[in-house]
Amino acid sequence: MTRFRLILAEALRSIGANLSTTFASAVSVLIGMLLIGVFIGIGTWLVSWSDDKKRELAVHVFLCDGPPECAAPVTQKQINQVRVFLQSDDRVKEGGISFITKEQALAIQRKRTPELTENLVRNPLPPSFDIVPRRGEDTEAIALSIRSAELPGVHVVRYGQEVSKRILQVARVIQIVSLVAVIVLLAASTILIANTIRLSIFARRREIEVMKLVGATNWFVRGPFMLEGLLTGLVGSLAAVVLLFLAREIAVPQLLSNMREDPDVHALAFGWTAMLLVGVGLTIGALGSGLTLRRFLRV
Repeated sequence: MTRFRLILAEALRSIGANLSTTFASAVSVLIGMLLIGVFIGIGTWLVSWSDDKKRELAVHVFLCDGPPECAAPVTQKQINQVRVFLQSDDRVKEGGISFITKEQALAIQRKRTPELTENLVRNPLPPSFDIVPRRGEDTEAIALSIRSAELPGVHVVRYGQEVSKRILQVARVIQIVSLVAVIVLLAASTILIANTIRLSIFARRREIEVMKLVGATNWFVRGPFMLEGLLTGLVGSLAAVVLLFLAREIAVPQLLSNMREDPDVHALAFGWTAMLLVGVGLTIGALGSGLTLRRFLRV
């Protein structure tokens, strides 16, 4: 405890004696963590949005409804055969198979387009199965497997081929771009913060040399600087968290006031983002000081 108090006192003294370089380091951490925090929010929201769109993908199996499309209407036995085949596919989501009768199909269509169904003489819509896959990427494979099985009573299998491919491509691009952007921002922030800390340590290289010449160990010299970097990273990352919180409470509601809210689409929880930023800020501050100091310890 005595040594820790000594290191803490030395770190606080160093911060007070070098306010300009300490402030520059804290601002560097603030800028880096702020940029990372903003992109984590935007990136995770976009990934959540793309995942939500993938969950909307489904396979529609339309069954025979008699002439002129089919020779005879589908029988209950054939419906059961199709259901068993779908349930045996592991790529189909549990509880993701829905059978829609002719009457239900007409009721759904009347809600969507009442003007097209008000003067119908008979119900032209066939019974069908709606299948939701476990993963959006399996939509096409499930549809092709149903087609190749040539099940009796199945008339048409549709899965929105072009729309499905477009949604999956957009989702893949969003995930890749989000990951690359976070890595690039993290690397850029690390370089910026490390360079600022390096300038701060370079300005006090004579002090380090004197400490080494009087017999101080490497860790005794490194301790106050790493603690100083830790405190600087803490202050900068906490300031970034405060700014992000204010932006979330004030600016974001104004920007999204005209957008329809979807409970299934959301960014990473702010608490997790705050803890992540503080952790990264502390790590970069401490490691930046410790690693940069190595060259000045060779006296």
